[in-house]
Amino acid sequence: MQTVETLNEGLKRAYTLTIPFADIEARVDEQLKEIAPRVQMPGFRPGKVPTNLVRKMHGESIEQEQVNKAIQDGIQAALDEQKLRPAMQPDVELDPDWERGKDIEIRMSVEILPEIPEPKVDGLTIERLTVDVDDKMVDSAVKDMAENQRSFEAAAKTYKAKDGDAVVIDFAGKVDGEAFEGGTGEGMTVTIGSGQLIPGFEDQLVGVKANDEKEVKVTFPDDYNVDYLKGKDAVFDVVVGEVRTPKEAKADDEFAKSLGLEGIDQLRELLKGQVEQELNGLTRTYMKRKLLDQLAASHDFEVPPAMVEAEFNQIWQQLEQEAANEDDPEAAKKEMEGEKDDYRKIAERRVRLGLLLSEIGQKNGVDITQNEMSQLIAQASQQYPAEQREQFVQYIQQDPMAAAQLRAPLYEDKVVDYLFENSEITERTVTRDELEKAIEAEEEEQPKPAAKKKAAPKKKAPAKKGAAKKPAAKKPAAKKAAAKKPAAKKAPAKKTAAKKDS
Repeated sequence: MQTVETLNEGLKRAYTLTIPFADIEARVDEQLKEIAPRVQMPGFRPGKVPTNLVRKMHGESIEQEQVNKAIQDGIQAALDEQKLRPAMQPDVELDPDWERGKDIEIRMSVEILPEIPEPKVDGLTIERLTVDVDDKMVDSAVKDMAENQRSFEAAAKTYKAKDGDAVVIDFAGKVDGEAFEGGTGEGMTVTIGSGQLIPGFEDQLVGVKANDEKEVKVTFPDDYNVDYLKGKDAVFDVVVGEVRTPKEAKADDEFAKSLGLEGIDQLRELLKGQVEQELNGLTRTYMKRKLLDQLAASHDFEVPPAMVEAEFNQIWQQLEQEAANEDDPEAAKKEMEGEKDDYRKIAERRVRLGLLLSEIGQKNGVDITQNEMSQLIAQASQQYPAEQREQFVQYIQQDPMAAAQLRAPLYEDKVVDYLFENSEITERTVTRDELEKAIEAEEEEQPKPAAKKKAAPKKKAPAKKGAAKKPAAKKPAAKKAAAKKPAAKKAPAKKTAAKKDS
């Protein structure tokens, strides 16, 4: 194979690769010899079919297979020969005028990883802000759980529903005068003010009584998850079966036992541990951001444009999803456009820090063990239905890029832990409010746009025979997101793009 360099500019490289067709023919001949003893054909004993007939039967498919293999082998050989570390998959183009029998000419362009200067990791100083968990915090956690786990009881027939009450309804919806799939149901329980349904639906249930009939008019959001309903006006004929009021929330032994615990003391102990984990997470967030700020300030090197573009596109996609949930989506998108350059700088910073952390990890023996990787795969597979989990595991095992993406967050955390161990750390006890403000202040110091308002959750139309959803308990955020199985057919939420975690 002949390799000719056609571009060498910054981190961009381009080559023309020429593979002699004679090499393809040699590959085909070799494979034909391998399969000939196994070919069966009427009139011939097994393994005695003439080579010319084997070629006639299988030559075309074998040749195409060997052309593809030769191209892949050629690309890898060129990367090895030029000692290139590709940042992304090379962009490969076969000469469109190529004909069988001619030498194969391939144009390959690739962006390479930069040569990273020796990382400067000496003299890192970090302050650890810690919060002591007191009884008041635990009391608040217990109260929140009791409030959000409260049950409901039937109200008097003359009682008018208000915010926080639950209403049992039958409904039939129409768009443009026609019923639509999923627009009818019976016995659905809706908690007013929960945000369970599309905007405006729950508000119109305030004041209804048992046996009331009501016409509810709503407009489906522009980003609704059913294309033909996006932005459509709908009318629902609603019949109220019952109004239910929440019972008084009591955080006592009886409540704790309803959760399968021995009593309130055990519940308090569990919630105290969760609050501690949540606060430890905030402490780590603050320390990590301070660490990354120091690394970013002391390292500046060129980064592959394709990697920056990929990171920027991920950020931009998340921002577009958030903008769609704002009160004025168009104004939010216009504001985004004005800050596009700033978000591109965020993407560049993330890529540079990612490459730097990878370099630090490699130079200092940080790695993901096989056991850790197996746990990651098993944990990630829980996002899928049971019958698809084995398929997901095989996909990760066979696709190096998918495996690398899965291991990246854990690898970064292990490198950060290594840097913590080799940094000078001072400690200071603060209140939770002071810790949260310190995190916010650290964000505001960065040269980037102000953090966007957190996107509102997607609203639903009434679903067929949907069961009531209790308001989600305000969980002490100790549980890791990955431990919670996502709803079926729902992608794992990405972190807010404007946040600077790396």
